[in-house]
Amino acid sequence: MGKKVIVIGAGFAGLSAASFMAKAGWQVTVLEKNAIPGGRARQMKAEGFTFDMGPSWYWMPEVFERYFNQFGKKVSDYYILERLDPSYRVYWQDEPMDIPADYDALKQLFESVEPGSGASLDKFLEEAAYKYEVGINKLVHKPGQTLSEFLDWEVISGVFKLDVFNSMKSHVAKHFSHPKLKELMEFPVLFLGALPQKIPALYSLMNYADIKGGTWYPKDGMYSIVKGMHQLATELGVEFRFNEEVQQIDLKGQSAKSVTSKNTTNQLISAYEADVVIGGADYHHIETKLLPAQLRSYTDNYWDSRVMAPSCLIYYVGLNKKIKNILHHSLFFDTSFEVHGNEIYTTKEWPSNPLFYVSATSVSDNTVAPEGHENLFFLIPVATGLTNDTEEIREQYFNAIIQRMEKHLGEPISQHIVYKKSYAHSDFIADYNAFKGNAYGLANTLMQTSILKPACRSKKVKNLFYTGQLTVPGPGVPPCLISGEVIAKEVVKHFDK
Repeated sequence: MGKKVIVIGAGFAGLSAASFMAKAGWQVTVLEKNAIPGGRARQMKAEGFTFDMGPSWYWMPEVFERYFNQFGKKVSDYYILERLDPSYRVYWQDEPMDIPADYDALKQLFESVEPGSGASLDKFLEEAAYKYEVGINKLVHKPGQTLSEFLDWEVISGVFKLDVFNSMKSHVAKHFSHPKLKELMEFPVLFLGALPQKIPALYSLMNYADIKGGTWYPKDGMYSIVKGMHQLATELGVEFRFNEEVQQIDLKGQSAKSVTSKNTTNQLISAYEADVVIGGADYHHIETKLLPAQLRSYTDNYWDSRVMAPSCLIYYVGLNKKIKNILHHSLFFDTSFEVHGNEIYTTKEWPSNPLFYVSATSVSDNTVAPEGHENLFFLIPVATGLTNDTEEIREQYFNAIIQRMEKHLGEPISQHIVYKKSYAHSDFIADYNAFKGNAYGLANTLMQTSILKPACRSKKVKNLFYTGQLTVPGPGVPPCLISGEVIAKEVVKHFDK
């Protein structure tokens, strides 16, 4: 048998790393504390409804295709994709706006809001296309271990075209004047973890992914991706152990020798030998709970000084009726974008009147709800580290956003609710050991990019590596797929000799 690697966590990054390590000939065991794979992208079934618990946007389809292609497979071997048109709807204080999938139709929409903005959109996306090409094909595949990785002529010569020293807010303002168009172009970075004035304009590549790449839906839900990746890993010989909560990484000197876990169903303690350990669970948890203090790479002060991407207040809701006029994705921007952003990132308090998002998967998929019913997923971005996560607060926000939604749709919702479950900070901590209850990892600010992120290889334990949203390349489903690949290559480079 080949060398043994233990992967902690079966989220997207852990699944990816496991498959690439198996492809390289290693004996791979994945330890997952929950009962099913997926991590934050788990699936929940209740009273005839099937909910994706986490990610709900499918962007960058070529990243998923590339992932499966590297194993001689195709996305279509595991799930079927449908492009959504319109891509999504935005509810403003006045009239809602549908964002068409067709680019010419989108340009016409921009022109109707701000004359001349169609040509501005062409220019904006021409620049974004370059950033996307270099960013996705080069930058995100760097392990971020040394500056020398970036001695690439295309990257160096194009550093100013990449706009890393300009902010997203000023970049958008250079092209568009109307407040609606500005917010529309700034919204994709809301989940990158900082206000648009703090995020490098490099991330206009997200607008390219949105507008040119399109918004897609995998039949039977986002969990289809997890099932596909899990099936592929199993086909490659990866062994999964579920309900295994890792207790510690067992060390000899400065090397990990095994991983000890406790089965959450029968409380049995097991030890798994390892030549290498890959941490796909929360980086901070692994550092502070599974290692002795002297072998941690980072101090408590370091972690407390990190700028975090948002957490979320989520509601999984089932209705006993169909809503007449709703799209798969809806953004409720009928309140102040700036105020809510400041409450997430600056004052770090519960929002006074938040923006929110609704995913209605049952609009596109009749398998996720009983006939004649609607499956709704509500998400409010909130600051990390909020401590007073109570049922009273959750109920207060739910009632507020339902009232706003009812007002915009012009039909009752609350009296048709037959299932509801909330999910917030304390749940992220309990289920995923999430640092400060985060949902999206570290903010992608300039000072937390690449080599300035927590390193993908431990500085103290020579055979311990990390993958996922708290290390390179960063948060999001496509980056996590890439993160697993990057870390597997690093392990093979250092230990497969």
